[in-house]
Amino acid sequence: MKRQIFFWVVFFFIFAAIQTGPRPVLAQGELPLVVVVTTGGTIAEKKDPQTGALVPAVSGKDLLKAVPDLSKLAGIKVKEFSNIDSSHMTPRIWAKLSREINSTLEKQEVAGVVVTHGTDTMAEAAFFLDVTLRSVKPVVLVGAMRGASDLSPDGPANIRDAVCLAASSSARNRGVMVVLNQYIWAARCVEKTRTSTVQTFNCGWQGALGNIIGGEIRFFNKRLRQPHLPLPKEMAKVSLITTFAGDDGAMIRAAVKQGAQAIVLEALGQGNVNPKVFQAVKQALAQKITVVITTRVPYEPVHGGYGDVGGGSRLEKAGAILSRDLRGPKARLLLMLALPQVKEAEKLRGLFQ
Repeated sequence: MKRQIFFWVVFFFIFAAIQTGPRPVLAQGELPLVVVVTTGGTIAEKKDPQTGALVPAVSGKDLLKAVPDLSKLAGIKVKEFSNIDSSHMTPRIWAKLSREINSTLEKQEVAGVVVTHGTDTMAEAAFFLDVTLRSVKPVVLVGAMRGASDLSPDGPANIRDAVCLAASSSARNRGVMVVLNQYIWAARCVEKTRTSTVQTFNCGWQGALGNIIGGEIRFFNKRLRQPHLPLPKEMAKVSLITTFAGDDGAMIRAAVKQGAQAIVLEALGQGNVNPKVFQAVKQALAQKITVVITTRVPYEPVHGGYGDVGGGSRLEKAGAILSRDLRGPKARLLLMLALPQVKEAEKLRGLFQ
């Protein structure tokens, strides 16, 4: 009996160590080390005096100088990865960024990573990193809705919150997170919902992971289940198409003709299309092209609730995959990463469950 108890105690501690990974060893009074990887975005932009438009203008080090007392929260190391608007980001750039972050997190002295990034494609970047990063250490994406030269820039406060979160042991094993305007969002569900105001990110019905008020971190939601995939040598070619009233399926046929290996279709409502689009989907499936059905609607899952021609139930029976809670851009990224290495149809379908 004692041997059995001893065995289970040892098993528990080994399992816990595997789940949490090695932690930084800190001397008394030593602050955790947070690496800030800067990529650009509004947070690092100022208005051009001639045009009045925002342009990249602030280095990573200057960006952090604008944050008061940051050195009291953590030891800081800056890596300048790029300085581009996030509308210029690509999956290839995110793959390079993922490798850089993985390499950084392998160092035991690093407690976590903060990535400054433009908000336009931040939700996609966070999801891509969440799928491809191996570490349980905190990775936090942060940006701003106002430029560094605006009257009241939101970047400095957001960076402070992001560093606070990345330095905290309570943020381990929660996946990649997005921090903006005091809220913490999960990479899987977060979406940009406003073009200009600071409270732009939302997870809809799934809610925020938590918030940061006065440097105090509160988690009130669990992270969402996320598939993990290694980076493939080459990502798959995946088309993203939005259907509409009167759609004749021409865009689907064009994607097939142009060599798409998969198609993500943003359907209507719970995942429905008209009969002409349904026929185009069946033709694509007949040519061994993977088709994933998501929705134009911002919130709530896709499911096969309708059984008429083009309904979600009929699409699923025809062989299409329902994306459940993933929206179009993220479903596309998941397919780009998965198709080169997941060959079984059921395993591929399982990634979306």
